[in-house]
Amino acid sequence: MAVIEISFDLSRIDFDRTSDEIRQSYWGRARNDDLNRRALDNSLCVGAYLDGKQVGFARVVTDYACFAYVCDVIVWAEHRGLGIGKTLIQALLDHPELQSVTGWSLRTSDAHSLYEKFGFVTSADGMYMRFARQPAAQA
Repeated sequence: MAVIEISFDLSRIDFDRTSDEIRQSYWGRARNDDLNRRALDNSLCVGAYLDGKQVGFARVVTDYACFAYVCDVIVWAEHRGLGIGKTLIQALLDHPELQSVTGWSLRTSDAHSLYEKFGFVTSADGMYMRFARQPAAQA
């Protein structure tokens, strides 16, 4: 079995490939490289690597104290099924600077079973609310 290396070093992220993968996803189709760059620069990002080559990515938006929002979890198609997604999520949950965070959240339309393995549950408590602003037109 291949050993998956995890790194939080943003300089190791293959930005072009990561941005391309995000733009091919159902959630990232409307984003461009500029938006993805801002998102990565303002998040805690993690890359997954096999033999030194990036094969997955995830990020979390956080205050490093109470709240963390997991997003852009993606594994390159040719490497899916190897447990890379699970490894990325575990790395975020285990990050030393996020140990005081008790409020973790995310959105997914197709990966509930992945997140349920870590204790995430679908919100039906009547408290979770969402506001979806329409993006401003890009110049």
